Amino acid sequence: MGNPKSEDPEVPDREGLQRITGLSSGRSALIVAVLCYINLLNYMDRFTVAGVLPDIEQFFDIGDSSSGLIQTVFISSYMVLAPVFGYLGDRYNRKYLMCGGIAFWSLVTLGSSFIPRERFWLLLLTRGLVGVGEASYSTIAPTLIADLFVADQRSRMLSVFYFAIPVGSGLGYIAGSKVKDVAGDWHWALRVTPGLGVLAVLLLFLVVREPPRGAVERHSHSPPLNPTSWWEDLRALARNPSFILSSLGFTAVAFVTGSLALWAPAFLLRSRVVLGETPPCLPGDSCSSSDSLIFGLITCLTGVLGVGLGVEISRRLRRSNPRADPLVCAAGLLGSSPFLFLSLACARGSIVATYIFIFIGETLLSMNWAIVADILLYVVIPTRRSTAEAFQIVLSHLLGDAGSPYLIGLISDRLRQGWPPSFLSEFRALQFSLMLCAFMGALGGAAFLGAAIFIEGDRRRAQLHVQGLLREAGPADDRIVVPQRGRSTRVPVSSVLI
Repeated sequence: MGNPKSEDPEVPDREGLQRITGLSSGRSALIVAVLCYINLLNYMDRFTVAGVLPDIEQFFDIGDSSSGLIQTVFISSYMVLAPVFGYLGDRYNRKYLMCGGIAFWSLVTLGSSFIPRERFWLLLLTRGLVGVGEASYSTIAPTLIADLFVADQRSRMLSVFYFAIPVGSGLGYIAGSKVKDVAGDWHWALRVTPGLGVLAVLLLFLVVREPPRGAVERHSHSPPLNPTSWWEDLRALARNPSFILSSLGFTAVAFVTGSLALWAPAFLLRSRVVLGETPPCLPGDSCSSSDSLIFGLITCLTGVLGVGLGVEISRRLRRSNPRADPLVCAAGLLGSSPFLFLSLACARGSIVATYIFIFIGETLLSMNWAIVADILLYVVIPTRRSTAEAFQIVLSHLLGDAGSPYLIGLISDRLRQGWPPSFLSEFRALQFSLMLCAFMGALGGAAFLGAAIFIEGDRRRAQLHVQGLLREAGPADDRIVVPQRGRSTRVPVSSVLI
């Protein structure tokens, strides 16, 4: 690569961004608002099922392991399709890809609300097909924001974008439980988001415009970046330790949030039954509990607090410590683990203490969302970002929330088999199985600490590549240039003594 001059990337001002992207600052902000609305809608739909899970169990007459399979099938489909849309998103018009995916997702979600009780397998199939829409959006939307803003502006916009995850998740619990109560039928809870999805497609088509990839990060004299082959992209990502380790850390976040998202309301309901505060949910009856509503409100509030807190702490520490981002993520995960453990341990004694510890644990856990996305965007070059988003989705879901809801339910069922049937045994089985989340949080914190070791070098390499000052070396390029009789000659690195 030679010895390129080390210079900081140019950060364009508002007029410079408008000239590069062809979009005014107001239009760019409006595009982010539309993307935030769709992100909120995606997570609202995902967790509406969790808000009415006890009713689904009663309607289809299924156990904990089958209930966990509902989320596992969806995440598995989402995970498999993410690389496809990541490849397409790096090469084709991102706006139209998102429009098609979200329209399909809305139709399938609506269809899932009309499945009869003897066709549980059909519910699993439709939840799997919902993954098409989410894969088309989640891999692409952050890269649009990255092509509209840079530096601190990008961090702020990403924090706004990722506010939608906990808020949408909380609204899913709330909408699921309240719509069920108003309509008297849990099926109506699944019919809310499809109508909002039609509005999302219209907003995407009318408001969003495709910005040039990576233009805001290049020097004015730098040539545009050209896409490389998919295999080259994967090889480059595999050699990026900051990306790999931060993705592993995020996998732990996905494992914990996926488990809590599906099982926390059911666990809180069982806790109240054991404490004598709520009657048990019997076959044929509607499960009456305020826990989905309360947990949804906690998820909304802790998400806003956690995302905002994480971004602000990271932004302030970044001035004195370039490793601030992965260190803040590590602190959030390592700090959340003991509080999540305490929330489970205290559930049989005090539901109030359980909610307090959940509040603290979820706040610390939510500090990761926007920061992890920002790390990916500045250690990966623009023409690989959708692929990187897809790879991170595959890894985090494959080892995270694709299997964690099913695993928690499976452990719970296995524990119950060895105990006499009772409401207490149902509570204790789910309590012990959820304690796995605290252990996974500690492992994720260790991965982020590892990412902190490599973050400076990987970020600098990405900056130099975007500016045209660094060319990636392949196997045939393992040579350096040395003078020989007045002219330059390329010789293998291994033949040079240093």
